[in-house]
Amino acid sequence: MIIHNDAVAYEELSEKSRRKILAHQGSMMMVEVVFDKGGVGEAHRHPHEQISYIAKGKFAFNIEGEKSVVRKGDSIYIPSNALHGTEALEDSVIIDVFTPQREDFMK
Repeated sequence: MIIHNDAVAYEELSEKSRRKILAHQGSMMMVEVVFDKGGVGEAHRHPHEQISYIAKGKFAFNIEGEKSVVRKGDSIYIPSNALHGTEALEDSVIIDVFTPQREDFMK
């Protein structure tokens, strides 16, 4: 499967965030999320394991009460059911990989 990024439309999540589902097959899914400065990913949990790569910008992350600032080039592992959330400290892009796929993202 080859996905050309410019062929996939964004889904608006809020006034300051939008996402597009990129490759997804088998038990994995990759998603690009764009945040404008001040955009928030509210604290939440899900049963999926998640690895995130900061492609652009800077985020303040909170994972199970542990706060950290991550920047372009950094990566994060979020275990299944861990409470996590983020705020974009500048215009930013994050690439999230989930296993299993986030069926709730597909409509």
